[in-house]
Amino acid sequence: MKSKLNYILPQLEKIKKENLYRQLRFGYVERAFIIINKKKLLNLCSNDYLGMPTTKLPLKQMQSSSRLVSGNDASFEILEKKLAKHKSQQGALIFSSGYMANLGSITTIIKKNDLILSDEFNHASIIESCKLAGARVLVYKHNNIDELNSKLKQKNKRKFIITEGIFSMDGDFANLKQITETAEKKNAITILDDAHGDFTVGQDGKGSANHFGVSKKIDLYISSLSKGLGSFGGYITSQKELIDLCINKSKSFIYTSALPSTLVEYSLNRFNSDREKYRKKLDTNIHHLSSGLKKLGYEINSQTHIIPIIIGKEKTTLDFGRYLFERGIYSQPIRFPTVPKNKARIRISITSWFSKNQIEKILDVFDSAGQRFKMF
Repeated sequence: MKSKLNYILPQLEKIKKENLYRQLRFGYVERAFIIINKKKLLNLCSNDYLGMPTTKLPLKQMQSSSRLVSGNDASFEILEKKLAKHKSQQGALIFSSGYMANLGSITTIIKKNDLILSDEFNHASIIESCKLAGARVLVYKHNNIDELNSKLKQKNKRKFIITEGIFSMDGDFANLKQITETAEKKNAITILDDAHGDFTVGQDGKGSANHFGVSKKIDLYISSLSKGLGSFGGYITSQKELIDLCINKSKSFIYTSALPSTLVEYSLNRFNSDREKYRKKLDTNIHHLSSGLKKLGYEINSQTHIIPIIIGKEKTTLDFGRYLFERGIYSQPIRFPTVPKNKARIRISITSWFSKNQIEKILDVFDSAGQRFKMF
């Protein structure tokens, strides 16, 4: 008897034919390494940018409820106050993930007759949240302020500009100074997803807006606890009234179980640690690896801890990634739909975990790979 789900098989075949098929790899992370099938590789795929030493999780009974019912552990209040102060805002609200933070806040404050201006390279969670908000969405070319200005001329009651601080696939900064100046002139509300800039750039790791001196011009921050802080969860910070509205109307906050308090306390532990020490080590590693790749002949435009090596064709990128894997380097090929077709890349994430000798090994392998695949 044929399965009723056989109609999905052609979709899988098409994915495989286009070299876009994905499979899960099982392994575990150990500081600078990832172990897969007993093979130990230097891990260039981690978003634990600061690489702070792990601490034992304070095991507690799970709340097993939403925060508005019985899951609102006291640890949430402590961390939310610290996160609000961290971003110089009146309040903060923790969500179960960064994706849920985007979804919950954007769909709560943006309505059907509003206008959204979204950078073309924004993360999928922003794109989907904008669609679900039901507003009119205009996508402007990446970091193109002239096009942003032009599209802001549309007549709508409220206008929102949404951008990432550091873009997750290209590792470049948003033009936040110009974006916030434009927002002020057009009376637009500015939303910043700073998942990759938070805790890694700016004074004391306060993020991308602080890095450009425009912190006070951001109306809503959306960020992550699972990247620079190396824990888990997402959060938003803004004025008190916006936080109150999300508590009362955000579906991704109301209708889901609370983040386990064990993880909240783990985040608190990391927030209170000497983050600056590890941020300085991260900066040193960024300079070492980035300058080393440039000397080899790679075209590097990123100034951050995310460095894309653009290969182009999906098949070639898969082969490049396999070549690295065989030589002890784990750096996953990134393909469509995460990036445009024929813009496939190796995405390098730099962390403070790496020693000087480990970075030298990474450079040696990339030197060999570059020559093998005629990158320079």
